[in-house]
Amino acid sequence: MNWTERRERFRAILSGDRCVHPGSVYDAISARIAEDLGFEVGMFAGSIGSMAVLGAPDLIVLTLTEFAGQAFRICRAGNLALLVDSDHGYGNALNVKRTVEELETAGVAALTIEDTVLPRPFGASGKPSMISIEEGVGKMRAALAGRQDRKLVVAGRTSALAISGVDETVRRAKAYEAAGVDAIFLSGAKTRAEIEAVSSAIRIPLFLGGTTGELADLDFLSAHNVKVCLQGHAPFSAAVHAVYETLKALRDGVSPRELKNLASSELLRQVTRADDYQRWTKDYLGGA
Repeated sequence: MNWTERRERFRAILSGDRCVHPGSVYDAISARIAEDLGFEVGMFAGSIGSMAVLGAPDLIVLTLTEFAGQAFRICRAGNLALLVDSDHGYGNALNVKRTVEELETAGVAALTIEDTVLPRPFGASGKPSMISIEEGVGKMRAALAGRQDRKLVVAGRTSALAISGVDETVRRAKAYEAAGVDAIFLSGAKTRAEIEAVSSAIRIPLFLGGTTGELADLDFLSAHNVKVCLQGHAPFSAAVHAVYETLKALRDGVSPRELKNLASSELLRQVTRADDYQRWTKDYLGGA
């Protein structure tokens, strides 16, 4: 697998003049579907990792090893440049360094490290809290130190917009930029004014955790140095719904032949790369 080439493609997006929506993926098949449909970037979120691997909510109970293992399965399935949400880096700055090492080895093209206090501490209520800027900078520096392939993109992620407001967000974005990260991931952005304030204060690109209302405008985002904008994780929700309804129908006595909305044999052959395996069987096993 040529991981560096994928990272170069991701960096080309950062240096380009437009904003892209990544395809939310969670396993080998979903990654292949996203690639076949033309998505330039895949997105593997920590929340989706927790649900896909453990069947658990997003409470930071997934381990680094489990997350990196699933990221590797996604990466090896095809040639999709993968952006991953590394949460808080699974601990302190030393854990962050290890996180980057593991995810780089897994083949990801880009990753984010956030400044939220995770997992939720005992007795906490209300809004989540953030680590200090100083600790955040330490985590960013550790992430960069853990990187061996200089093409790997490291983004500093902050939740300050939703927790502390624009001024604190700008302070953190500037500090993380000074530490050397390649991009800033803004979580919780809701208005154009917020994007304008942050984008005008730093030189590096922005990623957004989602857009609604006045931010649902790729031209505006592109003009303000936003390069990647998430659209949520509907594919996983759709898959859960489809499996639930199918199993429920079977349990209720519906005949398998009467089931609707199933993948065709042609689509299954495509996403499993059946033609490749048939060719390899002939070439290497002498099969038909």
